[in-house]
Amino acid sequence: MTVTIRIPTQLRTLTGGAGEVEVEGSTVGEALKALDAAHAGVAERLFDADGGIRRFVNVFLADEDVRFLQGIDTPVTAGQTLSIVPAVAGG
Repeated sequence: MTVTIRIPTQLRTLTGGAGEVEVEGSTVGEALKALDAAHAGVAERLFDADGGIRRFVNVFLADEDVRFLQGIDTPVTAGQTLSIVPAVAGG
């Protein structure tokens, strides 16, 4: 299934400047791994050593944080959009 991934500015150097990339996948994890397959280096910025999403990276399916769904095993359907949102420190 084709899903769109919105790329934050910090990762656009890895996607040739693209703000959105279409990939194939049936879960959040498959889609993110397909993004890395097309644009090497993305996975090391998104995944921790255990294969989960890093604490400082948020991934949203529509308006839902996938951590509160099924994490990287969250199913996606054709036409859906994932957004990668780095956590921002501030105060």
